[in-house]
Amino acid sequence: MAQTRTLPRICIALGLPDVPALLDHARREAEAGEGFLEFRLDFLDLPRQGAESISKFLEQFPDTIILATCRRHQNHGKFNGSIEEQLAVLDLAVRTLQGASVKAGSVSGFPHGSQNTATKLYETRDLLRRGAREIDMVIAISKLLSREFQYVQTELSQMAELCHKEGALLKVILENAYLTDELKIIACRCCERAEVDFVKTSTGFAPGGYTIEDVRLMRKYLPPEIGVKAASWLRTLDQVLEAVAEGCTRIGATSTAAILDEWKARLTARAVSSAPP
Repeated sequence: MAQTRTLPRICIALGLPDVPALLDHARREAEAGEGFLEFRLDFLDLPRQGAESISKFLEQFPDTIILATCRRHQNHGKFNGSIEEQLAVLDLAVRTLQGASVKAGSVSGFPHGSQNTATKLYETRDLLRRGAREIDMVIAISKLLSREFQYVQTELSQMAELCHKEGALLKVILENAYLTDELKIIACRCCERAEVDFVKTSTGFAPGGYTIEDVRLMRKYLPPEIGVKAASWLRTLDQVLEAVAEGCTRIGATSTAAILDEWKARLTARAVSSAPP
């Protein structure tokens, strides 16, 4: 999988209390050269207004990739409304952004993967119908631990087929903190046979997050066309660079601003040191 940047696309999460502040911060990030922004609609007093604001932002910065999310408390968010209200925000975002490069995304089987296959498929089918084009699903952890590998394989294959039929990406979260290396390898093999798009280390809900050993293991046992996403517990630039060096193609981090500030500082220092006297 070819990479177009020195770093993978690290998404800068923007959580502001009102739309003007959100747009102002987003403009400053885009003008500074950042091309992948997450609009945290759950931080807004009126999330629906945030969905409507994205199209206005893209008129000025059409090359910026925007991820619009509205996370609930159990997903480390601030949205307190009902499921119906949350889905209404997704519906509005999709309608507002028709024709734009922004992809709406959501989760299935979150956060523990304990729902049965029929429930995950129903949930995913509804999200795809509403316009979601990236689905993060949690693998059936209990089935994997119970060594019911055919169940795991069948579920992944059905989910991948459903997502790809609608032109959506499927990211599978292994939740490595609960798995032995043997089970991680078996899970990667199942993901390869199902032809998923990304395999991700963690949800952030387990006792542990990514480890560099896990990234190395996943990259070894996944084909090049399947991306590896390291998530949870990445807090420094050195951790990010190490993960990239081991073949990671996406990063999920909550310390995004600090990581990028350090990256910019290093680039500036490098430019100064290499400048002619």
